[in-house]
Amino acid sequence: MSQATDHTYPTRQLCEFLARFTLADVPADVVERTKDLFLDWIASAIAGKDAPAVRKLQEFAAAMGPQQGPAEVLVDRRRTSPYFAALINGASSHVVEQDDVHNGSVLHPAAVVFPAVIAAAQAEGKSGAEVLLASIAGYEAGIRIGEFMGRSHYRVFHTTGTVGTLAAAAAVAKLYGMDAEGINQALGSAGTQAAGLWEFLRDAADSKQLHTAKAAADGLMSAWIARAGFTGAKRILEGPQGMAAGMSSDANPAALTDGLGKRWATAETSFKFFASCRHTHPAADALKDLMLREKISADQIASVTAHVHQGAIDVLGPVTDPKTIHQAKFSMGTVLGLVAVHAHAGLGEFEDHALQDAKVAALRDKVEMELDDEINAAYPRQWIGRVTVRTTDGRTLAGRVDVPKGDPGNTLSRPELEAKALQLGAFRHGASEAEMRAIIARVWALEKQASVNDWLPVAK
Repeated sequence: MSQATDHTYPTRQLCEFLARFTLADVPADVVERTKDLFLDWIASAIAGKDAPAVRKLQEFAAAMGPQQGPAEVLVDRRRTSPYFAALINGASSHVVEQDDVHNGSVLHPAAVVFPAVIAAAQAEGKSGAEVLLASIAGYEAGIRIGEFMGRSHYRVFHTTGTVGTLAAAAAVAKLYGMDAEGINQALGSAGTQAAGLWEFLRDAADSKQLHTAKAAADGLMSAWIARAGFTGAKRILEGPQGMAAGMSSDANPAALTDGLGKRWATAETSFKFFASCRHTHPAADALKDLMLREKISADQIASVTAHVHQGAIDVLGPVTDPKTIHQAKFSMGTVLGLVAVHAHAGLGEFEDHALQDAKVAALRDKVEMELDDEINAAYPRQWIGRVTVRTTDGRTLAGRVDVPKGDPGNTLSRPELEAKALQLGAFRHGASEAEMRAIIARVWALEKQASVNDWLPVAK
């Protein structure tokens, strides 16, 4: 059978599912969780206001894009084309490191799916229910593709930049009501553009924001041109010269179709409690728990060993002497230092203490990471936190957390998500409390919204 008529390859099976399911097919709790994820995203995007990397992309959009358009840029409240709105909102939602993450795929779906979907929906006049459906399609596709690419992919490639391009494409294609063939073509164009390398960590470069910006914008473009008839490689994932061939040594094609229609991977997504790279969270949770239990202070800590999986070493290992606040979010020592000295590693702690506090710096230099066989075997399905603390009086203390705060088994409640959203909105004065409370109320009724336009007043 020719490739043109063969619908049995895994990418096509995934596309058939994405084209077929409706919001009525999605369990109610998954729809509600998607609204939770949307609120967490829009607040994170607003919190990216005035970040230097985001401002540079705003300047680029002002120079290269239209001065008016149907799509909303959250950080400056201006309107532009869907492509440039997705670009800037994608960047801004990933900069404060508070956006969601799916453990098994090591993917940050919100930062790439929602910017693309909202921009396209505002241009097309789509409803809140249509946005929810499309977003779920993006999460379901992106998570499975991330799992398909395997652990080897993540050692060099930032999965949210690479796989995120396909997640955004799948979401927008669903929003457009495309059939399986069209979604397949969109994924083909998205996959051939997929990019994102971890090397930026060594230089404190801005590339991480470019990864989400381009993934969201290029995913939207891929769906748009597929709708117009532009073709892409159908086996872009598993083909002999596709993504897995060039970017993975342990790809698993079965992951692309795992539990379609039965396992709703969207609901497996975790929220961030700390404002840092997710790889730091399990150890931070374990250290915080240990210090509370043993009633010890930072001054009593002689050393900390964070027992980690290999992915944490790959991503956090290059950051030994952080020079910027964003780079500090990828420093295990800095995050544990903030937790030890200030009891939290949130937005305020990073802004005020990550680079300036001598006590945090002293604790940072006492932290080392050590590969742990049990933790490494459980990763990425489970992110276990374990630390060993040696005290100044000679004791050895152990801390362990099997389900870090924010994971589905230890999730953030809606009141906690609302409090987090208010804090994110207040950060750098991105939105007033009244504006954030209006957004919160609107999100909780998103499926009833006839329009998804005008989340914030237009800039004057």
